[in-house]
Amino acid sequence: MAEASGLWDLLRQTADAAAVAALEAEVQSAPDRALNRINPLAFATSHGLTEQDTISTLVHASRLGLFDMSWAMLCPSCGGVLETTAALKTLNRSRYYCSFCELDSEPTLDQLVEVTFTVNPRARRIAAHDPQSLSHAEYLRQIFWSSGSDLPEDVETALDKVTLDVIELQPGEKAAMSLQLPKGTVLAFDPVTHATLSLEVSGEDTRDRRTVSVVLADANAHFGSMKLQPGPVRITFENKSDQRTLPGLWAYGPEMDALLGPRRPFLTATRLLSNQTFRDLYRTATLDTGQRFKITNLTVLFTDLRGSTALYDRVGDLAAFDLVGSHFGELLSAVAAEGGAVVKTIGDAVMATFPTPDRAVRAAMAMRERMRRINRERGSEDLALNIGLHSGPCLAVTLDERQDYFGLSVNVASRVQSLAEPDAILVTKPVVETPEVGRLLKSASYRTTSKTLSLRGVSEQFEIFEIREPDEAAQAA
Repeated sequence: MAEASGLWDLLRQTADAAAVAALEAEVQSAPDRALNRINPLAFATSHGLTEQDTISTLVHASRLGLFDMSWAMLCPSCGGVLETTAALKTLNRSRYYCSFCELDSEPTLDQLVEVTFTVNPRARRIAAHDPQSLSHAEYLRQIFWSSGSDLPEDVETALDKVTLDVIELQPGEKAAMSLQLPKGTVLAFDPVTHATLSLEVSGEDTRDRRTVSVVLADANAHFGSMKLQPGPVRITFENKSDQRTLPGLWAYGPEMDALLGPRRPFLTATRLLSNQTFRDLYRTATLDTGQRFKITNLTVLFTDLRGSTALYDRVGDLAAFDLVGSHFGELLSAVAAEGGAVVKTIGDAVMATFPTPDRAVRAAMAMRERMRRINRERGSEDLALNIGLHSGPCLAVTLDERQDYFGLSVNVASRVQSLAEPDAILVTKPVVETPEVGRLLKSASYRTTSKTLSLRGVSEQFEIFEIREPDEAAQAA
């Protein structure tokens, strides 16, 4: 497609060359389902790319219109997609219900909201652009289940082991299936409307034919449970929705657990919101004013340039302005290199977020090294950086028309930074006690010392850890 060719040229100018080449090759020759709701982490692994380059390249590709970005609320039990939208702000319900699992869940951005990418029709038309054309198995694979569900390649065979019968109904159609009900739990379930009726089959076998009716209309409707004896049953499905439906009977058992259980990592909303490329390209309108999403754990980093006022007095406004600008550029680069994002700058201070504590600690280490390099090049010690980190729950919100974070964890990170000195990185216990950070500090031969401190405006005391390089630790001792 001529239009898409020009867009690929633009993408090559802004994104990682290897990731662009892999995506373009995929669009040219991969099967349709490989281009629907791409899991960036799985794509990176299978193509030998870094996760960060893959995520950033797909974000650029979406901005150009080669791919479409989707945000989906997931069921934590079955991995099903409860709702999918083109923008995070339209996931605007406080709770979501999975009728298949009878489970009500809050949309936590770091656990239950995934981000995927689907090729845009201008680059290539695929079957999933018309979901009603997909078979039962492919609809479940490509539309119902999330990109974090680790499904078998031959999903149709796996489904045959758990489905007793399946029918296809166009809008307004009505059909019935007759069969012998086995003992156990049988679910009458439609993956399109998510309508579910649970049949609890127990007791003595019967020869009496029973009749059950299920009307498919409302999304996520759960019709409760019905107790039946094993034996003949006629189940009638009537499609009163405005789309094709695929109702079937599912037998709950070990085979279903084997199908639904395996999971793989996926791109969470929290990780994308902490991606610098995303924040640069989608500066506003991520969330509506007043909207807020819960994040169960986010690592927040604050920095502040120590003695900046004295710096202006010592070297003059012009030199100090250039020096502070270089400092911001280096910090931004260090944050982005670890998959984080700068949320905002406040004077000479920076607030950044990271999806994991180890990424934040690595970024903090890189920041200190970069400041030292600038000082060595200048033959001075003009740049001294205070750094503090904390991990914990918070809210994703919109403040001053920009996506931001709010809550005690953010305040704690800020207060920890205010206690920091340039010769050590200050972190809280939730950061330093993670296995990944422990391995990182050990491999880099960093030393930690702890002390319990009170933080201004925070009622409880916190155990704060100073992270020092070996020579700094010896000097501090």
